[in-house]
Amino acid sequence: MKSTLLNILLPLLITTAFTKEGKAQPAKQNLNISFLLDLSDRIDPKKNPDLYQRDLGYIKSIETAFVNHVKEKKMMLLNDQMQVFFDPIPKIPNINQLSQQLKVSFNPKTSKKEILSVDNTYTQISSKIYQHTIKYGHYIGSDIWKFFKNNVQDYCIKDQHRNILIILTDGYMYHQDSKFLDNGKSSYITPAFIQAKKLTSSNYRAVMKKNNLGFIPATSNLQNLEVIVLGINPSKQSPYEEDIIKQYWTDWFKAMKVKKSYFKTADLPANLAPVLQGIILGANKP
Repeated sequence: MKSTLLNILLPLLITTAFTKEGKAQPAKQNLNISFLLDLSDRIDPKKNPDLYQRDLGYIKSIETAFVNHVKEKKMMLLNDQMQVFFDPIPKIPNINQLSQQLKVSFNPKTSKKEILSVDNTYTQISSKIYQHTIKYGHYIGSDIWKFFKNNVQDYCIKDQHRNILIILTDGYMYHQDSKFLDNGKSSYITPAFIQAKKLTSSNYRAVMKKNNLGFIPATSNLQNLEVIVLGINPSKQSPYEEDIIKQYWTDWFKAMKVKKSYFKTADLPANLAPVLQGIILGANKP
């Protein structure tokens, strides 16, 4: 009888936190946050002054929200992680070691010191990666389409977690190793491509539908993944460029059954910080 009662009560204890007054509260969800960084020449200071510093500011905002989420949980309920991915791998000394330092995982045995060290680690390591890329001009870009095809399921989705992938990019998608066309759809989009497809007026949706334009789905069944496309920076060639970029991504995520998506245009980190933290912390209850 005692064993049966314990089996019933244990799951409730694990999934429930308590206030100081002893009132039960639903436990916060476990977070699994992933970054995919676009280290293309978009971060070249000669091309886009201070853009890389904005990237670092965005990473800081997400990291802060993650740590705040962890701090608010009961230690016995900790089961949260955060990591950074690249595709392809940057030409940076000790990149494997640096990547490992950016992979943080918290469980009931995690010390408070480990939690507090995340801020300093993410600030230093992410800055080192960007500064090395800029200093040596190794702008490898980001093969976002291939990452979704080959890695997103294995790397970014974990059972019993709220899975969030943050893609830091200008919104354009292009890599020389993943340039495909299939009956109108493509694995890439660039300013020149948008111009060539005559997506330059307010009727761009009709043009897209008529010509079957959009991204080729890279995978499927991403119902347990939320995606934030952060840092969209459209060309000024057309007033509809940003809308077209967002339409491509929206249709792509819908085709791959992404649970939820957010699109944020490049702005000062100070302006986006409360928005990003609201996304991370505002919906982290079951």
